[in-house]
Amino acid sequence: MYNRASERGASITTTRNSYRFAASLVVLLATFSAATLAARDQNYILYLGTYTENGSTSKGIYAYRYNAVNGHITSLGLAAATTDPSWLALDPDGRFLYAVNEVANYLGPNSGGVSAFAIDRASGKLTFLNEVASRGAGPCYITVDKTGRYALVANYDGGSVAVFPILADGRLGEASDVVQHKGHGPNSERQEGPHPHSIVLTHDNRFAIVSDLGLDQLFVYRFDSTKGTLTPNNPPFATVDPGAGPRHFALSANEGFAYSLDEMGAIVTVFSNDPKTETMRKLQTISTLPADFTGPKEDAEIEIAPSGKFLYASNRGHDAIAVFAINPQKGTLTLVEITPIEGKESRSFAMDPTGTRLFAAIQDSNRVVIFRVDGKTGRLTRAGESFEVDAPVCLKFLAVP
Repeated sequence: MYNRASERGASITTTRNSYRFAASLVVLLATFSAATLAARDQNYILYLGTYTENGSTSKGIYAYRYNAVNGHITSLGLAAATTDPSWLALDPDGRFLYAVNEVANYLGPNSGGVSAFAIDRASGKLTFLNEVASRGAGPCYITVDKTGRYALVANYDGGSVAVFPILADGRLGEASDVVQHKGHGPNSERQEGPHPHSIVLTHDNRFAIVSDLGLDQLFVYRFDSTKGTLTPNNPPFATVDPGAGPRHFALSANEGFAYSLDEMGAIVTVFSNDPKTETMRKLQTISTLPADFTGPKEDAEIEIAPSGKFLYASNRGHDAIAVFAINPQKGTLTLVEITPIEGKESRSFAMDPTGTRLFAAIQDSNRVVIFRVDGKTGRLTRAGESFEVDAPVCLKFLAVP
């Protein structure tokens, strides 16, 4: 017998099942889309600056595709041929890459070069735009300001820092400002004159901090991002221990604390910092070496993990990376471990933007070694992956689709 109630019940059941299926499909698609977006947001091009002279077979800047989810690295080959691109910087929009050419005689004596490249985000290749004189010999560090309008360069051998306008098409203009440092430090061999080794901008783009290895000073300049000029702050600098030789510099996320990696002293000097005035006061010095180490003191690189919980510092004399826990209230450091980098001359390193892996550029061993980072403890363990490249120095990550 025909039963309309049964039909209606079956219809309701079918409709409910359809709704449930549709809802499940929406959730599945949303989950898939979120996973796709997450994976996309963790795809990068890794650019690697190298030394190309003094026996190296490197040709310039190399590119690699990197997936932070699975850790896969794929070589994209030589991105651009250029001489001694020892330090790199990306503009905020990821359209251009800038490199110092660490030479002493670009277009004449007593100046290196600074090169500009356009980025092809699909292939990783770089198109040369132009090169200008760095206004001092041996440029070793470059950074781009937060507006993307200026590149700031430290000239190690020349003892100067310079600011270069970035034009609308990515090319570099001639220097808008050059500041020459003067004086010397107590070490007659390494500190016979000024040696700016890095130039770092504060997060708000108002100040530039220059680590001068030759003078044991952290120069603080007020940076005018409309004119591209540097003006001495008041006070104009902070000091580290005599003969310590500041090399690189890092700021905490809230800029309440500052960290100077002092190459010759093999120490990290910790400062409290007033971000409004960029006035630093020394809090602590801590060694990057084991207590029983008697070899050379040659610190190289410093970086704070994206979480802000840990600080990493490399030493070329010991060929290791020291891991420190950061006290969030006091800013002071406690040693967690010192991890060998399994090579010679750990020139620099960089943590990927997700904070899950650390890439160590080992210059004399001609390779990059990858470590996994424990987010809870900060400790490093070998990831198993590594790749070969002659005389690697500087690593920069560019997020891509």
